[in-house]
Amino acid sequence: MTTPQRTPQQLRDHALRIWRAGVAAVAPARLMADWVQVDGETLTIGDDAIPLAEMGRIVVVGGGKAGAAMAGALETTLGDDVMQRTNLAGVLSVPADCVAATRRIDLVAGRPAGVNEPRPEGVAAVQRMLSLVGDLGPRDVCLCLLSGGGSALLPAPVAGFSLADKIELTRLLSASGATIEQLNAVRRELSEIKGGGLARACHAGRLYSLIISDVPGDDLATIASGPTVVRTPTPQAAIEVLHQLHVVDEPVAQRAIAVLQAAPSNAGAQAPSAGTRVQNLLIGNNAVAVDAAGIEAEKLGYSHAMISATKPEGAAEDVARELAKLAADMRSAAGPDCLISGGEPTVKLAPAAVRGRGGRNQQLCLAALQAVDDWQGLALVSGGTDGEDGPTDAAGALVDVDVAAAAERLGLDPADYLARSDAYSFFEQIGSLIKTGPTHTNVCDLRVITVSQDAAAP
Repeated sequence: MTTPQRTPQQLRDHALRIWRAGVAAVAPARLMADWVQVDGETLTIGDDAIPLAEMGRIVVVGGGKAGAAMAGALETTLGDDVMQRTNLAGVLSVPADCVAATRRIDLVAGRPAGVNEPRPEGVAAVQRMLSLVGDLGPRDVCLCLLSGGGSALLPAPVAGFSLADKIELTRLLSASGATIEQLNAVRRELSEIKGGGLARACHAGRLYSLIISDVPGDDLATIASGPTVVRTPTPQAAIEVLHQLHVVDEPVAQRAIAVLQAAPSNAGAQAPSAGTRVQNLLIGNNAVAVDAAGIEAEKLGYSHAMISATKPEGAAEDVARELAKLAADMRSAAGPDCLISGGEPTVKLAPAAVRGRGGRNQQLCLAALQAVDDWQGLALVSGGTDGEDGPTDAAGALVDVDVAAAAERLGLDPADYLARSDAYSFFEQIGSLIKTGPTHTNVCDLRVITVSQDAAAP
């Protein structure tokens, strides 16, 4: 049986349509409806059915790129009557371009758009959250809404390590190619709210975290640095990360080490507040987006293969070369003609003096363009499901035979732009950046390769 021959325009359009279907599947309104319901006099959260008559207040806290959409969906589900009866109030820290109108939950711009770093506004929001949850009692319910980006949006530096220090250290680690696990291993130990800090501060009878994962493998202690995950302090592990990334001699790293070495490391200090029952509920992740993209690919007549990474993937350039080889193999042999993958590679940035603009998806696409000599019959889309790729206004980029031809016509050298971490400028000149604006969700990256197989394939 032969597969259909597809034009470059079809491959491009289909790849984008499949990618968008994956992103749409992890929209918070869809996910929240599966986990929070009101039926008459009963509020159901996960597997727990709570009579409204037995409840006191509901307080909502948290943060992340999906926070605004999660808050809106929660208010819609609860309705005005339940919100009034429970005196619902809340504070969420979200990116500035995600702030939206809400009825009772206050959305705070915890950082500017496109700047994934902690800011004083985020610190102030966290202090309000800690005050709110500290005033709750045994009949009250706390709902914590967490999603990707929560680490930067929920800053609460420990004594002895300033917000300026935290920003400088985050920049240093990111530029050194730190994975999300490495970043959060350090950030958890230098925060009053991360690493179970919110659970320790909360005095509600029930604390539920509704979590949308942006971490391969869905480690709850890593997502938003685990504000509600009970854990044992690991200051030595944070110090080891600084050694692994070879930044230990930098002044800000030395200041961090001094604080970490003075930190207590007893498990008792990390226990949740007495009488508080904590449940962490994973409501959405990268696998959901990959599966939904696969369903869309089937509708378009593709036979697909799917991969959702369960651990950090390594350098974007290495991931790109692997995907390029798989794409070339798919083009020349019978079998699947669409590859859908998800994960989160890393990028080691060029020195600041020569550094351009870009993000890991754009870097991956540019490296893939360089790795394939002939793009006939292939199209690749790679984008962040949050609509943000690095400090740019693009979610990612698209590569196909037309992009390759345009690059050659314009005399653009992929190797030059890769070396300068300037993939944005490369694709901007060609017009193949993907710009969605904020998607109000975040489950890592989604990549789609569509293929028109050789007619001679067996």
